[in-house]
Amino acid sequence: MTNQQVNLQQKTTLHAQHKKMTKSTLLRRGVFLFFGAVLMSVGLEIFLVPNNIIDGGITGISIILSHLTNIQVGIFLTLINLPFLYIGYKMIGKTFALSTLFAILIMSAGTFLLHPVRPLTIDPLLAAVFGGIILGIGVGMVIRFGGSLDGTEIVAILTSKKVPFSVGEIVMFFNLFILGSAGFVYSWDRAMYSLIAYFIAYKMIDVTIEGFDESKSVWIISDRFRTIGEAILDRLGRGVTYLEGEGGFSGDSKKVIFCVITRLEEAKLKSIVEELDPGAFLAVGNIHDVKGGRFKKRDIH
Repeated sequence: MTNQQVNLQQKTTLHAQHKKMTKSTLLRRGVFLFFGAVLMSVGLEIFLVPNNIIDGGITGISIILSHLTNIQVGIFLTLINLPFLYIGYKMIGKTFALSTLFAILIMSAGTFLLHPVRPLTIDPLLAAVFGGIILGIGVGMVIRFGGSLDGTEIVAILTSKKVPFSVGEIVMFFNLFILGSAGFVYSWDRAMYSLIAYFIAYKMIDVTIEGFDESKSVWIISDRFRTIGEAILDRLGRGVTYLEGEGGFSGDSKKVIFCVITRLEEAKLKSIVEELDPGAFLAVGNIHDVKGGRFKKRDIH
């Protein structure tokens, strides 16, 4: 799991703790946790496990142990995650722990029921690609609705407080070690297929959490700020805010344009700025959540 995924998971679960959920909200959360866990079990038992391809984290450890002991992977997924579930309860709260427990139990039951089913493909590349996609969507759904299917990030959060590494760096180290182990347990070609599956899975986690319509923040510094701002408003239908700035070297006062767009609008915005002021300073960054204000797109006539 990437650092931004861990941060979003913490943010989601902490927000849930302070917001009393209605029955409809609770039902919605349960449905998405259920489908996310089912998708993960499909990705594991229909694609990855039969082809000796692993994922990172606790899932990867469980697949290796299942291969070595001939015990179903769902049993290891449940047992190994239990200690981290308790840690998560202490660190994040009851809502997170219950959501995680529900998702883990559904996933374990899913792997048990799907274990006798024949895999859809025995081509390792196809298994890595489609298994990674399905796995990533499932994990992303669970994270988005306040749960977790892997205790690795909880360990990383605790460890990061004692070592000079970020949560994302620690998670990556764990996963590289686990994925590298596949070379000794299976073969090195399977380890490389596992890296493909892992990369695809964590990209799909990002897409599932943030959506295809990911929001981006934009800062523009230009002497033609008014013209650019009006063009963004007229041609993109996005509101802009003019901020006061001061040049660090020159000390001159500057106007800074700030606005929020979607990923699909980024290219068009850049073309607008390039057209009106090729020398303008432009910075674009990812943001995970937008609420309030006038972010809703205005109709363009």
